[in-house]
Amino acid sequence: MDGYGDIISFLFWLLFLYLIIHPWAQLKALRNARLKLIRKIEEKYKWRVITLIHRQEKIGFLGLPIYRFIDIEDSEAVLRAIRSTKPGETIALILHTPGGLVLAASQIAKALKRHKGKKIVIVPHYAMSGGTLIALAADEIIMDPDAVLGPLDPQLQTPKGVFPAPSLIKVAKIRGDKASDETLIYADIAEKALREIQSTIIELLSDKMSREKAEEVAKRLTEGYYTHDYPITVEEARELGLPVKTEVPPEIYLLMEMFPQAIQQRPGVEYIPRPQLPYYNEAPRHQRG
Repeated sequence: MDGYGDIISFLFWLLFLYLIIHPWAQLKALRNARLKLIRKIEEKYKWRVITLIHRQEKIGFLGLPIYRFIDIEDSEAVLRAIRSTKPGETIALILHTPGGLVLAASQIAKALKRHKGKKIVIVPHYAMSGGTLIALAADEIIMDPDAVLGPLDPQLQTPKGVFPAPSLIKVAKIRGDKASDETLIYADIAEKALREIQSTIIELLSDKMSREKAEEVAKRLTEGYYTHDYPITVEEARELGLPVKTEVPPEIYLLMEMFPQAIQQRPGVEYIPRPQLPYYNEAPRHQRG
């Protein structure tokens, strides 16, 4: 009987080790396959490829859906990748995101715009809200014909829920003197949020269109013309004056298949590692002591 129990115990621990090691080995193999394909894309198109991909995921044993959004950790990783890209080298940022923190998206967008070289944002499926803000920094936006962008109206958290800034401002104006102090405070914050995001949009579009046109686009995207989850199609993006093309390289779709909706602890920011020292911090050789 003891021998039988030992066999059962051995099989239990063997199964336990398999359940631990197998997912890790699968993830490592998947990451290696992604980096191999990224390297192939880089060599073929002469790009520096960076991915910012968020998928709906599941918590293993509970099966509860969670969502990944653009956060500060994302901005840190993408900023490192941008800083380690040589001046003059084309950056291709592959975006698949429902949006996220304005702070993080603004950091990424401004860093991308400052890069001395061509900037391409590729949207195979969707880049909503903060993802759209990042796309505005690009010299060229390559979208799948069925891909979409999204509006940039700020969303304010209140005790009663999350509300669009334009709606809070509108309610305060309609209520006038009858508006509560709380409503007026939120409306004031909403006005500031609108000015801030519009200023960022105008800055990002300044090299692509006139100031007047950039202001028009900023107002269209932020002042409640659309609901926050409205899908802005390729045609509508072009009408806004955005530099949109639809020739998504076929390798991008293959890469997207390598980001399954599985358990992950980190967002899908991937790039071939390079030295961490920013190129713009290096003094020209003739200036070195």
